[in-house]
Amino acid sequence: MRSVIVDCAIYRDGCRTEGPADFSDALDEARARGDAFLWIGLHEPTEKEFELVTSEFGLHPLAVEDALGAHQRPKLEVYDDSLFLVLKPVQYDDKAGTVTTGELMVFVGDSFVVTVRHGEANPLGSVRDRLEKMPEVLQHGPTAVMYAVSDAVVDHYLDVADDLHGDLEVLETEVFASNSGGGQNTAGRIYAFKREVMEFRRSAGPLAEPMERLTGAGVPFVHEGSRPFFRDVSDHLTRVNEHVEGLDRLLSDILSAHLAQMGVRQNDDMRKISAWAAMAAVPTMIAGIYGMNFTHMPELEQPWGYPGVIVLMGGVIALLYRYFKRRGWL
Repeated sequence: MRSVIVDCAIYRDGCRTEGPADFSDALDEARARGDAFLWIGLHEPTEKEFELVTSEFGLHPLAVEDALGAHQRPKLEVYDDSLFLVLKPVQYDDKAGTVTTGELMVFVGDSFVVTVRHGEANPLGSVRDRLEKMPEVLQHGPTAVMYAVSDAVVDHYLDVADDLHGDLEVLETEVFASNSGGGQNTAGRIYAFKREVMEFRRSAGPLAEPMERLTGAGVPFVHEGSRPFFRDVSDHLTRVNEHVEGLDRLLSDILSAHLAQMGVRQNDDMRKISAWAAMAAVPTMIAGIYGMNFTHMPELEQPWGYPGVIVLMGGVIALLYRYFKRRGWL
């Protein structure tokens, strides 16, 4: 069991204290003190490894199933003995241009908080270190951990949104910088970028409703003094969602503009092809007429007949070229 426990500590009056090595005894001690709580962090536990935590903390089986199975959308569930919050941390690899998501579950109940992490996106280490330097926040009990974890996840959303916006500006510049429209695979790149934004959107968008609920009254196990902190997280999340909406709209506009550019270039190409075909059709027609070899063709016996026809062809081609050039077809 110790292999999946990242950290386990008792917090009293906003300060970390030494407690029993076994988390079951530590929970009993925290509840006996009355002004303390236990924070235990787990990383990708199996069902068997999580059984002891489930029985000791009295976690609801539906929440346990969600915590073990992962692949959940952000949500807040209220059970008789605990709160269950699902968060989806994100990471952005700007070199590969990919957004990857993890999952973070937070159980809050009577004198305890349990965090379960899936994936590599992990804000918890820095959260615990930061919280231990803020005893005035930790005095709010287990709710302080839920707030701090939510705040870390949402703040990283802002960083990811800024990184995405920066890469999108680069892509936009490439699309409109040259007549080629950014290359043959530009539409594919825009669509791939749009998929990454959608992945980000699936992580940040559904979290708005749980954060809104945590800012109001009536949610059990939430300390009254922590509600202003959740309002701050909710405000940041609103900024993130507005930013993501803007990215999605801008991507759609860039894709539409790129397709319009492609249409304009195709029309230009067709005009050029038509112009050259028209210039080639005139001498072809004249040569075809003279190729019929009629006996009574007037120019056949004239010494100037052959050069005259060649001059006629060249003159007509020159006139057509000048006309198409003035019209912008060439």
